[in-house]
This record gives sequence, C-alpha cells and structure tokens, in this order.
Amino acid sequence: MTRGKSAPDARGARSPAEFIACLQALKDWSGLTYRQLSARAEARGDVLPRSTVANMLARTTVPRAELLAAFVRACGATPEAVAEWEAVRKELAVRGRSEPPSPGAEPADGEGAEGQEAPEDRDEEDRDEEDRDEEERSLAWPVPEPAPDAGDTTPARIPAPPRARLRRLLVGVVAVTALVTATVSIVVFLRGGDPGGHQGPPVLTAPAEGPVRIRVIGSDLCLNERRGGRTGQIYQRSCAGAVVPYYSLKRLDGADWRIVSDHPDYGPGCSGLPSGGRPAEAALEDSECGDTSRVERFTLEPYGTPVTGYRVRPAGSATPDTCVTVLGDPKAEWSRLAQSPCRADARGQLFSFDRRS
Repeated sequence: MTRGKSAPDARGARSPAEFIACLQALKDWSGLTYRQLSARAEARGDVLPRSTVANMLARTTVPRAELLAAFVRACGATPEAVAEWEAVRKELAVRGRSEPPSPGAEPADGEGAEGQEAPEDRDEEDRDEEDRDEEERSLAWPVPEPAPDAGDTTPARIPAPPRARLRRLLVGVVAVTALVTATVSIVVFLRGGDPGGHQGPPVLTAPAEGPVRIRVIGSDLCLNERRGGRTGQIYQRSCAGAVVPYYSLKRLDGADWRIVSDHPDYGPGCSGLPSGGRPAEAALEDSECGDTSRVERFTLEPYGTPVTGYRVRPAGSATPDTCVTVLGDPKAEWSRLAQSPCRADARGQLFSFDRRS
C-alpha cells in the first residue's frame, strides 16, 4: 500500500473502538505486514509478536501502554506522534472516552474510576494466571469433612486418602498403556512391519490437495520453521517434530500450486519468496498470503523416469530457471531452503508430499 502524506493519528478517537480503528488505519498506512512489523520492532529492541498485533487489532479495548508504543514505533511514527498516541490511550483507559465526563456524572458501563483503568484492560497474562489458579484449585485434594456432632448417629463419609487414589490412578494408567501397546502391535503385524518401526524406506507421494508433510528426498527431513522465530525462514528438520507450521497444498489455475501454512502462533499463511524472487538465493519463507511483492505460486514438477521426486519451481520468479533448494549440508537438520538454479542431478531439490492426517 502506498503511504499517504501524513500518518493517521488518534486525536479524533472518542472511544476504545475508534482508537482500535485508528490503529488499523496506521498499520494500513505503514504498508507493512504483521511479520514485517514484528521484525522492525525487534530491530528497535521492542517485543511485538505477530499474533499479539493481530489480537490487539481484533479487541474492543485499548492495548497496554508498552504494546501500543512498540506498535506505533514499528509503523514509523515519530517520537512526538508516539507521545500523542500514548496520551489518548491513557485518557481512554481511565475514562472510557477521550473527553472529560460531565460534572457529577456516573461512570458508564465498562469505565473505571478516575485514575484507574477499566477492568477489561487487564493484561492477558493476568487472565491466564487466574485460569491457572482456578485449574489448580479444581485439581486439589478434597478437604475431609468435619467430624459429626456427638448426637449425630449418621456415619461420616471418609474420603479415600490421596495415596490410595494415586494407586488406583496408576493401575488405570498401566492398564490403558498395555491396551494401546497391544493394539499398536496388532496393527503393525497386520501391516507386515515390526514393532521397532522399521518399515523400510518412505514411499514417494505425488502432490495432491490437502494436508501434507513436505519431505526432502535424500535426507528424509521435512520442511519446518523454528518455533519462536519471526522471519518465517523455512528449514528442514526431523519429520517427527515438523509441526511448526502444518502445511497443506492448494491447487491453483493451470499447473500452479500454493503451499499453505498454519502456524500455531501466527495463524494461516503462505510459503513464498520475498521481493519477487529477485535475490539469487531468495529465502523460502512463510508469511501472510496475498502480498503482491512475494512469489506464492509454484509448479510441482516430476523428476526422473521413473519419478524419483518433485521439484518445486517458483512460478514467475524474477530469477529464471530456479528451484527450491536445501542450501548448505543437504542432509543436516536446520539447513535452510531458498531458490537456487535448478541442477541437472536435482540434488537437494526433490520433495515428496506425504499425506498428513
């Protein structure tokens, strides 16, 4: 998005909802994605997770002061503008609106007393702490009932001691574990395998719409991000732990496909190459779908006779004749993926799209 002449500000906001709308307008004005805002904040020494920004813009209450400042700075606001945003935010948090209330007026629903923020403005961390406390209370051992009065002939109910309950729980766990083990052994036997999990080499799977694990032929590692990373860079790692994010294939028009990601922290997105694939080794990254500056369409091309794998070729990359490639050691965990010239032997450039349930 092309920036206007001046950044939006919040001085006209008269309610928390209008304030959030101004924040959304500021993000639109910046032209930055959630991931780019997070990266810019980190470069300034701020902490601004992408999921936190998305949650902030979906709320109906004003954000925390430090979150607001980090977001506004990342959008490109000047220090003076940051101070203006903070002043409006403070007034809305205290009064529930940005103009002073009438003399003697009672606070409106959801407003706090002067000098205090409304209850809805509590940190999400506070709510999480309360939930954990409630859960711990619900799991606590019951307190024994008090002894009955001398004249009461009704037998008192004596709760089972914790040790007896623990013993019964362990017996149940052992029984369930034995049942699961027996079931798995039967399934493995019927499939012709062995309990040790040695099923032979993985089977090559052609691309099809739906959930997949994208496995690298030659290393048998799968595509994945680093949990907690903010760049979206895609690496190869053990398939057993390749859950950040989950991938799916979506067929587009013609022979093109889209690699869709579902990140546990950042939500839905797409794999692609930044800057139109102009850098010779443009990184394969996960980010929001629909960014016109990224290459998000790929041709999944069979290689060899018989087929030994599928090349992932960026469709419309500014660097022609390239394939998604494992750079560095092709068999090492955490080697990164990027576009690179397609090789005659396709080493580090072949993939299987294993079905994921």
